[in-house]
Amino acid sequence: MEIIRYAELRAEPWRNRGGVTRELASHPKAASAQDDAWDWRVSIAEVSKAGAFSTFPGMDRVLTVIDGELLVLTVDGAEHPLEKYRPFRFSGESDTASALPTGDIRDLNVITRNGAFKGYTSIIELSKKRAHPVFEGQLGILLQGQATVSPGSAGDADTGDAAAESDAAAEPAAAVSGEDDAPEAPPASGEPETLGRYDAVVGSDSRTPEILGRGFLAVVSIDRVTG
Repeated sequence: MEIIRYAELRAEPWRNRGGVTRELASHPKAASAQDDAWDWRVSIAEVSKAGAFSTFPGMDRVLTVIDGELLVLTVDGAEHPLEKYRPFRFSGESDTASALPTGDIRDLNVITRNGAFKGYTSIIELSKKRAHPVFEGQLGILLQGQATVSPGSAGDADTGDAAAESDAAAEPAAAVSGEDDAPEAPPASGEPETLGRYDAVVGSDSRTPEILGRGFLAVVSIDRVTG
């Protein structure tokens, strides 16, 4: 079971110096958050200055405000008010600028290369009684609250313990966060780990990580485009 600790990620300044970005995962693994040599990337940005967004030719973007009240995006001349926890999809090639009518915000970015991958973001409410699984090709980020993650039992019979290791460079993962809130239902197997805010857990189809807690979780899914 792999956990990406947000506190250990390096902050990279934007090209226009309007904020900073921390990369959670990418494929192939990028040398820098500003390196466009990847086919997909999941990152969290801190936006402290209104202005133009960097363009990503040939890419598709899904942006979700995860901290702060409101981000106003102007995409190819059309204004889009983005409220917290409401994912918004737009082209990376678009002429895009931002305004911050209520102050600084933090956003979750999923960027995928057209024709190769398609990214999706869902916001779910966690439960202390029913564990939420994180499958292969998913990345979950705890946005708010307290949670623990444990390795599940799915796929053990077919793949064994060795298959519990997943390749974050090949597929994305999921994440959760939490502190003292002990789950009411016991984990399927293994010891639960406490997660901090914006920590990420890499999904797997063998011993699928299971998250219990209270709060909100972003589940990022990256699907390979076929045909």
